[in-house]
Order: sequence, then C-alpha cells, then structure tokens
Amino acid sequence: MRILVIDDEVRLSEFVKRGLLEQTFAVDVANDGQSGLDYALTYDYDAIILDLMLPGVQGATILKKIRGAKKSVPILVLTARNTLKDKVEHLELGADDYLTKPFAIAELVARVKALLRRGGAPRTSVLRVADLELDRMTQQARRGNQKIELTSKEYALLEYLMGNAGRVLTRSMIIEHVWDQSFDGITNIVDVYIGHLRAKIDAGNPKRLLRTLRGSGYSLSLVNLVVWLGLGMVWWKLLGWW
Repeated sequence: MRILVIDDEVRLSEFVKRGLLEQTFAVDVANDGQSGLDYALTYDYDAIILDLMLPGVQGATILKKIRGAKKSVPILVLTARNTLKDKVEHLELGADDYLTKPFAIAELVARVKALLRRGGAPRTSVLRVADLELDRMTQQARRGNQKIELTSKEYALLEYLMGNAGRVLTRSMIIEHVWDQSFDGITNIVDVYIGHLRAKIDAGNPKRLLRTLRGSGYSLSLVNLVVWLGLGMVWWKLLGWW
C-alpha cells in the first residue's frame, strides 16, 4: 500500500516515513503544499497524511481540492493546531481523522491502519487467488496449508499483485506503488523480487500463479494470460481487426 505524507518539517516527515516503511508501506513525501497537492491529484494513494500549515498551498485548500476531485482516499490530518474548532472544521472539510503534534509513531501507524480498514473504497482483509491467501490484518500468506515467510518488500509486492489479480502490472507501476517516487535503485529490482516471490509461492506447485509477460510486465492469475493473449490475436486476425 502506498501512503503520501505532506509536511514541511523535513525531519518529522522523514521520521514518519521511516515508521511507515517499517510497516511495509511505500511512502512518498512532499514538503510543500503545491507538491503535495500535485501528488495527491496525480497518483492513487491508499492514504494521505496531511499537515495544515504548509508553504504554498495550505492544508485546508488541499483537503477541499482532493474532495472536489471526488477522490475518496482516507486523509489523516497531522498538525499542531489542537482546538476543537480546528478539528471540527477540517473533519467537515473531508478529513477522516485528526492527530495533533507531538505524537507517538505507534499511534500514527495504528490510526493509518484503522483508516485503511474502513476508508476510501471497500476493502477486504483477506485476498485470495486460487489456493493462495494473504491476510492483510496479520500480514500472513499461505498457499494451501503451507505458510509462506515474506520480507516486508515481498509482502508489499504480493499484496499489490493480489489486489490486482488478473491485471498486467508493468515494472514502473510496481516501482511506483511498492517502492516510492524517490526510488533510484538498481533497474532490475522488480525482476529480483518477482524471482524471490515465484520461488516462495510457485516452487513445487503444478499450478503456477505468478506469470511474466515478456515486454509487458507481470500478473498473478490462475489463467495463463500469454495463452489468452495469443488466442485473442488469432481471433483479431480472423475477424480482420488486427
């Protein structure tokens, strides 16, 4: 899952980012209001953590524009403004929760998880593809009766693949969602982690779920998409559509 943190306090935003990364989230950080608003309106986030007093565009304006764009992403306001009037005003503008500074990172993470359980689009706590199961609450994966041990990044990658089961995900889509906007690591990082996952969920199983579509990306599906795409091209040719 991917979180956007909008806060002009660089040390604080990096502290929040580290805490969220430890919980397997991918995190983008914006340190001014305009950048935060651009990120929020351009990308699809699972949750947004928003400071109110920002350079450029204020937090209240960002709230209004996000909701005006019909985005239902859960938003947690994180601010030093702690009056009842401030809380009521921003909850009415569209915030889903309100946490005042200073705060404990454990509480912030707990609130984010609570928002993800109930917020935005309807979510299911357990993802299933064939006999592969991923429990978002316990962050445990199983294939049949066998428990699968995952690192934090392997978990985040598997959750993204299972949440988009049957859909072809490109390398850039995976990097943007599982890593973050500032990622500038090795170019084959997705291939490396796909290999790790494949060894854990498909090794020794006659029904392979994790598929590579050369030149396109990856998909988690019981159906062999390569075969279906090939059959589709045959039909297109026969019908004169391709």
